[in-house]
Amino acid sequence: MSLHLPRSRGSQLYLAQLAVVVVGLVLVALDHWRLGTAMVGTAFCLGAVARVVVPVNHTGMLRVRGRTFDALWMLTLGVALIALAVVVPVQP
Repeated sequence: MSLHLPRSRGSQLYLAQLAVVVVGLVLVALDHWRLGTAMVGTAFCLGAVARVVVPVNHTGMLRVRGRTFDALWMLTLGVALIALAVVVPVQP
């Protein structure tokens, strides 16, 4: 059994986004929560941009609902996570 890369550009971008989210979660688990949270937020923001830019017939796994809903939802999550990473004060 061999693994095959997805054919659609959207599915490839989705898997890249998923990889960045996994790396961010590993950083959070290793006690680098601020960097990990910012990385996950950035991945969601880039996913929102990808959802807007990639044509509908190539969106693959990026498409869940409508283009506007998908992009706004990912952008909202991304900005919220980045804001969380920036706003929470450093604890001594």
